[in-house]
Amino acid sequence: MIVRIWLSGILLLWFALSSVGFTEPVDDKRALLEFQSKIGHGFALNWKEETFMCENWKGVICDLERSRVIELRLPGIGFDGEIPPNTLSRLSALHILSLRSNGLTGPFPSALYNLSALTEIHLQLNNFSGPLPLDFFEWKNLTVLDLSYNSFNGSIPPSIRNLTQLTALNLSNNSLSGHIPDLLLPNLLFFNISNNHINGSIPVSLRRFPDSSFYGNEIHSVAPASSSPFPSQLTPDISRRKISESALLGIIIGCSSAVFVVVAIVLVICYSRNIDGSTVTMGKESKGDVSPEKTGGGNSDECKQLVFFDGSSSAFDLEDLLKASAEVLGKGTYGTVYKAVLEDATTVVVKRLKDVAVTKRELEQLMEVVGRIRHENVVDLKAYYYSKDEKLVVYEYYSQGSVYSMLHGRRNEGWTALDWESRLQIALGAARGISHIHQEHSGKLVHGNIKSTNIFLNNRNYGCISDLGLAAIVSPTIPQSPRIAGYRAPELLDVRKASQASDVYSFGVLILELLTGKSPIQITASGGEMLHLVRWVQSVVREEWTAEVFDPRLMRYPNIEEELVEMLQIAMACVAKMPEQRPNMAEVVRMIEYVRKFDSSNRPSLEVRSEESKSLTPTLLQTTPDLESPMQ
Repeated sequence: MIVRIWLSGILLLWFALSSVGFTEPVDDKRALLEFQSKIGHGFALNWKEETFMCENWKGVICDLERSRVIELRLPGIGFDGEIPPNTLSRLSALHILSLRSNGLTGPFPSALYNLSALTEIHLQLNNFSGPLPLDFFEWKNLTVLDLSYNSFNGSIPPSIRNLTQLTALNLSNNSLSGHIPDLLLPNLLFFNISNNHINGSIPVSLRRFPDSSFYGNEIHSVAPASSSPFPSQLTPDISRRKISESALLGIIIGCSSAVFVVVAIVLVICYSRNIDGSTVTMGKESKGDVSPEKTGGGNSDECKQLVFFDGSSSAFDLEDLLKASAEVLGKGTYGTVYKAVLEDATTVVVKRLKDVAVTKRELEQLMEVVGRIRHENVVDLKAYYYSKDEKLVVYEYYSQGSVYSMLHGRRNEGWTALDWESRLQIALGAARGISHIHQEHSGKLVHGNIKSTNIFLNNRNYGCISDLGLAAIVSPTIPQSPRIAGYRAPELLDVRKASQASDVYSFGVLILELLTGKSPIQITASGGEMLHLVRWVQSVVREEWTAEVFDPRLMRYPNIEEELVEMLQIAMACVAKMPEQRPNMAEVVRMIEYVRKFDSSNRPSLEVRSEESKSLTPTLLQTTPDLESPMQ
C-alpha cells in the first residue's frame, strides 16, 4: 500500500513537472485566434487551436516562462482592413509589434493604446490614415517608432517628446503638415520626416540630423522637394578662355562625374592584340613589348612614366611592369583588364582604357581628385599612365574576384553561393564607399559606373567600390553592353552626365542583384527577349508578393525574412523613377544599418520554409510613389 501511494505520488509529480514544458498563455492565444479569424489576410498562418503557440506559431515569441506573448512579427502576411477591436489590445505584455508591409487601413490602431510595455512599433508600408495620436504618454519604454509609407495627416504631436527612450523615429512618406515640434529626445539616433507637407524651420534639437531627413518638405535651409537633393557634378577648372567645341566636350567630360579610381598596370599594351586569355610574359624579348620611349611617343606633352599616388615612392616602376607576367582578367566596355605579377611577387591590376576622350591636362585634374580618396570601401588608385596612344590605370589586386563572379560565375567544385550575411556586408560596404565618394570634392563627386563587376571584398569582407568616374572620360560613341544598361537610371541618356541620383539608382539595382541572384539584364531562352531586373521585380510584386523575388539559395537561411523585406524596400526606394524621390547615399547607409540595428536584433526563431516563404506583401509598390512601370 505504501509503495502504491509512493508510486502514485511520483507519477503525479512527473506529470506536473512535464506539463510545465507545455504551458502557454491561454488568454493571449485566444486573442490571437480571434485576430486571425476577424482580419483578412492573403497568406495562410499556421495558427491552430491544437498546436502549441509558443513552439510553433509563425511570428509569435513568448517569454522564457511561456506565460505571455512578448513579440508579434508578421510582416508581409497580406493583412487588409482595420485591426479588429479587442484582439491585439489584450496582449498587454507585448514588447515588439511588427505589422509592416501589409495592407492595413483605418486610423492609428487604438489597440496599441493599452500596450504600455511596447518597446518597438513597426507599422511602415501600410495604408493607415488620419492624424497621429495626440497623446504619446503610454509607451514610456518605446525605443523604435516607424510609421513611414502610410497616409497619416495632420501635425506631428509635440507629446512625442515624452518618449524619452526613443532611439529611432521614422514618419517619412506620409501627408503630415504643420511645423516640426522641438522634440528634445536625448537618445534619438535616427530621425526621418522626409516627403511630407511640413513647413517652417528645423528646431535646434534636430539640426544634428542630415538634410536628407527633411527632404520633400517646405523647410527653411533644406533643399526644396522640387529640386534634386543631389549636388552638381564635378567641374574641374579646365579653361577660362572662349569655349571651343573641343573644349566644351572636355568640360562636359570633366563635369560628368569624377574621375577614376583605377587599377591596372602598365603595359601589355601592344600585347592585347595577340592575347588569347592565357598567361603572357612581358619580357624584353616578347613580341609586342613596349619600351617607355615607344609608349611616350616622343611627345613632350605626354607622361613617359607611371604617375603614383599616396605621397610615397612606389616599389615598382614602368620597367618593372614591362618585365611582369600578365593575365587577361576580362574585356569590358571601357577596356581590357590584366592581372600582372611583378618580379618581387607584387600583384596589381591594370586596366588599359580605350576610346578615352580627354586631354592629358584633363586626365591629370581628374586623377588628382581621385588619387586623394582613401577609404576602406573604395579601391585605392595606385598609379596611372598617359600617352597619345595608351591610357592605363593601376589598382590593387583582389584575389576573390568581383561580386559579379561570386554571384554569377562558374559553379566549380569549390564554389559556394554567397550567404545572406555576406550579401548584407557587400551592400553595406559598397554603400559606405559610394557615400564617401559623394561627399568628396565639396559634395560634387559622382561615380558613374556602379555595377557588380566593380565591387570587390576588402579584408573585412565588406563591399569595396572601384572604377570611380571611368564613365566620364570615355567617348560617347562607345556602345553600351546590355548588362551595363541594366544599371542605368531611366533619366540618364549620356553616361558622361551621370549624377549622384543616378548612382543611387545603380546601387538599387545592385541590391536587387544581391537579393535575387539574377543579372540586371537577362536574355530569355524564347525569342532572345531582354528581361530587365527592375521591371521583373516590380511585375512580380504587383501580381503577388512571393518568394520568387528572392534567390532560392537564400531561402535555406532561417530568421532573415524581415531583413530580406527591409532590403527590398530600400532597393525599391533607390530605383524610384524620379531622381528627386530617391534617397541620397548617406541615407541609404543609415537605412541598411537600421535593418540590423533596430528591428532585427532579436529576430524570431522562424524557419523560412518553402510553404511559408510566400509570406510577403503586395503593398510595397502600391505605397511607394512613381516606381518604374514594367510596361515602360
